[in-house]
Amino acid sequence: MAFLEGYYYKPRLDWELLERYAKGLIATSGCLGGVVLQALLQDNYPKALELAGRLQSIFGEENFFIEMQDHGIPEQLRTNPSLLQIAKDLGAPLLATNDLHYVHHADHEMHDALLCIGTGSLVADPNRFRFHSDQHYLKSAAEMRYLFRDIPEACDNTLLIAERAQVNIEFDNDALPEFPIPSSSVKLRTRRCGPVVARTQFSRSA
Repeated sequence: MAFLEGYYYKPRLDWELLERYAKGLIATSGCLGGVVLQALLQDNYPKALELAGRLQSIFGEENFFIEMQDHGIPEQLRTNPSLLQIAKDLGAPLLATNDLHYVHHADHEMHDALLCIGTGSLVADPNRFRFHSDQHYLKSAAEMRYLFRDIPEACDNTLLIAERAQVNIEFDNDALPEFPIPSSSVKLRTRRCGPVVARTQFSRSA
């Protein structure tokens, strides 16, 4: 729904839509971009508590978790203590997560280059969009346990959610839609427009 009806630069949804489709879902307080963390970044703890409480009331006490992340980002280090307090105030369970944008730690440089390609920027540009951490990779259970060693229940709850979730992934099923195109049309387009399209794509990617 956020993509189909609420898309404005990014997929968006409102509280009414959350309430309508909340049944059977497990939710978290979100990352730094979420409403709870945004309130904390503005040093507005009462607002953050109110928003987290509203999410809890929508999804239910057993289905709403306070999400804890630690990528070494200063904003997370500043707001994590407040998240712990929110969890205590609401009686909400904790959940340890790690943003995943590449598989291995060594992939962070390649990911950074990919960001430059996607935004049309140079690696040397100090003002370009970038991730301010190299920790957005698939961490092992041991790494996560060590990172959140002071709150082990936050890691325990990841298994709890996995056991509750009902997800079936068909790896051999191609979910992409097919759009049949007559072979004559393909040949005609290739002959007439191929070089122009190639030059346009090259200029855009450059």
